[in-house]
Amino acid sequence: MWGFWVSFIPENLPLSHEEQLETRPVLKKLASAHRHLAELKGVVRSIPNEAILLSTLALQEAKDSSEVENIVTTHDDLFRDDAAASAYNPAAKEVKSYVQALGCGFQKVRDTGLLRLQDILDIQQTLEKNRAGLRKLPGTELKNQFTGEVVYTPPQNPDDVASLMTNLVAYINDPDLSDNDPLVKMAVIHFQFESIHPFYDGNGRTGRIINILYLVAQKLLDLPVLYLSRFIIRNKAQYYERLQAVRDQNDWEGWLLYMLSAIEETAKGTITLIEAIHNQMQAAKHRIREELPKIYSQDLLNNMFCHPYTKIEYLERDLGVSRLTATKYLDQLCDKGFLRKQKMGRTNYYINDPLVNLFLALGR
Repeated sequence: MWGFWVSFIPENLPLSHEEQLETRPVLKKLASAHRHLAELKGVVRSIPNEAILLSTLALQEAKDSSEVENIVTTHDDLFRDDAAASAYNPAAKEVKSYVQALGCGFQKVRDTGLLRLQDILDIQQTLEKNRAGLRKLPGTELKNQFTGEVVYTPPQNPDDVASLMTNLVAYINDPDLSDNDPLVKMAVIHFQFESIHPFYDGNGRTGRIINILYLVAQKLLDLPVLYLSRFIIRNKAQYYERLQAVRDQNDWEGWLLYMLSAIEETAKGTITLIEAIHNQMQAAKHRIREELPKIYSQDLLNNMFCHPYTKIEYLERDLGVSRLTATKYLDQLCDKGFLRKQKMGRTNYYINDPLVNLFLALGR
């Protein structure tokens, strides 16, 4: 699976042979990946309230990205509010931290158009809930999870780690450092970050957040909705093999083709998902207008699709209504079959089953 361990030292970017990365197979794959990415960017605009995609899709990515690191939780735990989720499943708390880190990073990239070193440090700190910062102590090794064999030793000197990260951030933000396609650069950035392995913990999840934020910074997407973690879960062995093959054999083409396939396949799947969410919203909108015209509002519809498990407090806040009115609205939606009421602990949740089933189907 891993190949034989050899000494590999990350070099400063751009790579000395960067102009050779865009081979004929890579260029062919790039065209297809860009086509589907552009289609995704357009489909995202069919959902008028961006919070719907930011909340639901970010939560799904957080679940999948954490699962790559063997942090496994359920949709039930995820869709509950933060306090309840933490009480029922500690892994859900980790996933919620991922959503928070992604949201924080996205806001900074949206505001500045840059992905700075401090932003990356803040993302990792939000994920891990510590201020350890860049690695300063030696001893970090990457091992085969099955055999315990050391497959790669990242830079150990803290000055090297800091210098490589400064160089990486310059590569991320300075377009003059490389003329390569931004999708190729994203794959190079991900490889470089994971090879520097700058943190004691949270490198994998931080690296996957950097992927999507880079695409937003490059204006290839308006919202961070292309999440590669599900593809990586389904092709996990190949992910680590392709990373290591670059270190062992300088096989950049294999790594680039893997990452471009991840972008293409994920874009196609996300397009299908967003179209399904849009169709559900339209159907619910028409039915509520017809069957419950007195309570219909766009804010009510948005609440149902921002929160697959909504509750009275959410409706009070989003609609600016009293608790009595919010309860009345939710009960009417349940009576008509739009939502299903379920008591969990001391809290009543009102579940949008068709929406939840869309996300459950992703895992099948």
